[in-house]
Amino acid sequence: MQLSAAPFEERLTAPRSWWLVSFLVGVSLALILLPFGTLPMLGGLVAGTAVAAVAASSYGAVRIRVVNGSLVAGEAKVPVSALGEAEVLDAEEARAWRTYKADTRAFMLLRAYIPRAVRVEVTDPEDPTPYLYLSTREPERLIEALEAAR
Repeated sequence: MQLSAAPFEERLTAPRSWWLVSFLVGVSLALILLPFGTLPMLGGLVAGTAVAAVAASSYGAVRIRVVNGSLVAGEAKVPVSALGEAEVLDAEEARAWRTYKADTRAFMLLRAYIPRAVRVEVTDPEDPTPYLYLSTREPERLIEALEAAR
């Protein structure tokens, strides 16, 4: 059952290990503040954990959606009519397009902790962006939604 009205919507959430790291940041701050007493130590634990968790959450708050004939990826909104061929990139090919095959003019919404991606050509002659690189856990569904929106 899909709760969204969009044919495709994905939130690129941070991996679970980042939440453990957030707690460890709080523990580190608590240890730094330990010489100042129990209350500063507890405050450091709470504040450090909260700040690190907010940072992890905001980094994972980016969404990819196909809605109303447009692809919305992070801050980019591109009409589907301005997009060309889309291809699924496996982990190895995605790494190549993030590194030595990358074009500096490309729009890249990448999350290194997501191994697969989709590369979508931009066919609009007015747009200098050659392609969109989008990290996604469901590349096949994203391509299906793009094709359905055309």
